[in-house]
This record gives sequence, structure tokens and C-alpha cells, in this order.
Amino acid sequence: MAVKSISPFLWFESRAEEAANFYVSLFDDSRITHVSRCGDAGPGPKGSAMVVAFELQGRRMSALNGGPHHKLSEAFSLFVNCTEQSDIDRLWDALGAGGSYNVCGWLKDRFGLSWQINYAGLAELMTKDAAQRVMGAMMQMKKVDIKALQDAANPLHA
Repeated sequence: MAVKSISPFLWFESRAEEAANFYVSLFDDSRITHVSRCGDAGPGPKGSAMVVAFELQGRRMSALNGGPHHKLSEAFSLFVNCTEQSDIDRLWDALGAGGSYNVCGWLKDRFGLSWQINYAGLAELMTKDAAQRVMGAMMQMKKVDIKALQDAANPLHA
């Protein structure tokens, strides 16, 4: 097979470069790798970003200034596994600012991209005996609270 890689290609109306710069500022091992700019032939104003290639924690992504024809939706999200509550708190606040918050660690940032900011140890908490308690606790949360999930998994707290 000759496929070299598969990576997300995100459609923004006009703020792809701003979004990519914001995202790389939040995560270690992240950077802008290339910006293709519009020339005299367009499709946007000369010098404006058309496609921004970037890496988030080493994962390649692209962002396109494609105009108003298509919108990002919750049908696609970026899932961020965090081991520390401080990282959940930091990313929740930074990514959600100017956007909107939803339940179970979901948020939509100010650019319209959906994110899931979650606990990396969630699967381990979802044992046969604890799954209902953990899911019940999770459904009551907007921002994920690691200690509350761990407490819910513990039969002594049930």
C-alpha cells in the first residue's frame, strides 16, 4: 500500500492560521510546519493564509480557510487524554474561552472546533462493578473532575 499518512484536515471560514497558532500554544511538541498563502489568483486576499500545516503533540493536521460553505460540528472532535487535573483545568479554560461548554468534558472552542478534554484513566475506572457509578458521575459533570470519577469508582463511596 502506498498510503503515507492519514491526518485531520479542518475547514475554517477565515481564521485557520489564528486557530492553528492558538492550538500549538497549548500543547507541548506542537508547531506550525507550513503556511500556504494566497497569491494574485486567490482564492482569498493576497498574502492571507490558505492552508496551515501544523502538529499537535507530533500529530500532523491541516487547517483550511475555506469560506462559509461548510461548518465544523460536533460530529468531529479532538479527544485529549489528560493524566492530571491541572491539565484538564488549563485546557478546559483556554479552549472553552469564547466558545461553549457541554457535558462529559466536551466543549466547542471560539473557532467552532469541538474538543473532548478527558481523564486518561477513565477506561480503567470503568470496571464491571464501577461502570454505572462512574458513568453516572460523568453525566453530572461539564468539566471532568478526576477525583470525583475516582471516588465514584470506589465502592466505599457508593
